[in-house]
Amino acid sequence: MEQHSSELATFAGGCFWCMVSPFEELPGIHKIVSGYTGGHTENPTYEEVCSETTGHVEAVQITFDPAIFPYEKLVELFWQQVDPTDTGGQFHDRGSSYQTAIFYHSEEQRQIAEASKAALGQSGRFDKPIFTPILPAKPFYEAEEHHQGYHRKNPAHYKRYSKGSGRLDFIERNWSGKVDKNELKERLTPLQYEVTQNSATEPAFHNEFWDHHGDGIYVDIVSGEPLFSSTDKYDSGCGWPSFTRPLRDYNVKEKTDLTHFMIRTEVRSREGDSHLGHLFNDGPAEAGGMRYCINSAALRFVPKEDMPKEGYGEYTVLFQ
Repeated sequence: MEQHSSELATFAGGCFWCMVSPFEELPGIHKIVSGYTGGHTENPTYEEVCSETTGHVEAVQITFDPAIFPYEKLVELFWQQVDPTDTGGQFHDRGSSYQTAIFYHSEEQRQIAEASKAALGQSGRFDKPIFTPILPAKPFYEAEEHHQGYHRKNPAHYKRYSKGSGRLDFIERNWSGKVDKNELKERLTPLQYEVTQNSATEPAFHNEFWDHHGDGIYVDIVSGEPLFSSTDKYDSGCGWPSFTRPLRDYNVKEKTDLTHFMIRTEVRSREGDSHLGHLFNDGPAEAGGMRYCINSAALRFVPKEDMPKEGYGEYTVLFQ
């Protein structure tokens, strides 16, 4: 396989516990480290940074391959994790150590970040000015080991924290489900609309992808966000497309579904907030035991040969 050089990307988005999972499981992402940067002391501790005396902010530093996952997409994903209008911290974490910033490592990164910030400001998504500064990278100091991958080491506390801080609700309000229902009614078939917007279920064995074969990825019919890969698709015999896992855990949301006198786990897309289907624990044991049972009407298939021109080029590594 062709070898590419790696680059660094450094983002401050408030508590660094919450800034790792959005960038995980992406093609071309080699490493994500939580740490401190932007200050004036060497090797600060967590307590020193929180004391607001070192000038540092909590940040994550990402080692990535720009030939696979371009910096533009990293910056776009960064904006979707933060309140870029907040000048005093992030959500319930207040103080200068929790302020947002993009630290650029090259002139090209600076230009990309500045252009992205300007576009966000002109988008009308927020009713206040975009505050997040674009700054030259400074020495980055790795945080203590117990802060690395915190969401995996302490998942229960992490979920309570990310919800209780207000971050998840903010992301949900500002970045999820922002769709024009009238436009969708014109663009989607009646079945696609009913499935994605009203949680309908299409007929088993009478849908587009239940027995579909071919290399490629399945994206949200509403938002286009990548959801599943043909490499994880299998025949479960249920009559709907079945997958052992999503392309990224981050791209799907799980919600408790109490309809039809059952207790089930509903699966929705993160950005489009489309109803996709349900998650069951009767999948292949050798692949983790999960079955993502998904409505074809919620999906669009992108063949591997079309992925680069449609903006999904980073996922071609799945088929190499």
